[in-house]
Amino acid sequence: MPLLEVKDLKTYYTTLRGAVKAVDGSSFNVEKAEAMGLAGESGCGKSTIALSILRILPSGGKIVGGNILYKHKDLVSMDEDEVRQDIRWKEIAIIFQGAMNALNPVIKVSDQIVEAITLHDKEAGTREAKERGAKLFELVGVDPSQLDNYPHEFSGGMRQRAMIAMALACNPSLLIADEPSTALDVIVAAQVLKLMKDLKEKFQLAMILITHDLSIIAETCESISVMYAGHIAEYGTVFDVFKEPLHPYTQGLIGAFPDIKAGRTRMTAIEGSPPDLLQPPSGCRFHPRCPYAMDICRKKKPADFNVGKTHTVACWLAGKE
Repeated sequence: MPLLEVKDLKTYYTTLRGAVKAVDGSSFNVEKAEAMGLAGESGCGKSTIALSILRILPSGGKIVGGNILYKHKDLVSMDEDEVRQDIRWKEIAIIFQGAMNALNPVIKVSDQIVEAITLHDKEAGTREAKERGAKLFELVGVDPSQLDNYPHEFSGGMRQRAMIAMALACNPSLLIADEPSTALDVIVAAQVLKLMKDLKEKFQLAMILITHDLSIIAETCESISVMYAGHIAEYGTVFDVFKEPLHPYTQGLIGAFPDIKAGRTRMTAIEGSPPDLLQPPSGCRFHPRCPYAMDICRKKKPADFNVGKTHTVACWLAGKE
């Protein structure tokens, strides 16, 4: 059985104008020790999926349908106390987007790590937790003598490494990384991503890597879910999806990405703009921008068609119709 199963998840935000259908029927699996990339444009619902899994949605956000099964337990139906004590940070940890703002600026980094450890490990005292924090700092390549520093005394890369250390503090089985390379320069971002990949292999972690950069997923992950306007458009192994992308949106994403090994070719752009999720299009949500749109695309939402052993695509072009 997969470590994590997201089934037909629907998460909406209540606004004065109506319900924003940020995630509207998305499904995917994450196997044990597998790294899955979640790709798509800004605003397509990637971060909302991460917050839904951990049940830390902001005010106005609510899971209105579907299931999130972690080790056979439905996180959607669990009460808040159980999620906080048994799941969040202990079983599933998250590296938030932008470490610049994820750490409390007026509390020492050591105290923030100690709090995470002692909250979920009742047998660990402050001294033991701090020693564990020092080992984690050493593991992620930060001098343990800097454990008592404040976040503003760290560079961006060091803050991101501190966040990774904090995420590993309680030995989770699943790590969610939401745009871990945001606001980092290219060299530091590469170092952080390599660190995450090495730690995943060392500790046999499962990982969900949220990014809009397909090259990061190709380098780091085994499988990929391509998301568009709250739906999973295509899912499969990195090899299958990159070798033969079948959804027009996936094709557009890959076609818009430069290839330094290819000859001089003009990159293709995806026409139009993402839809308003207050009033999403009928049928396939990509049809207003799709160059292959048919009548059925405008009228009926496509099913997830199996086009391989582990490759599915939500597109009528892949179906018998």
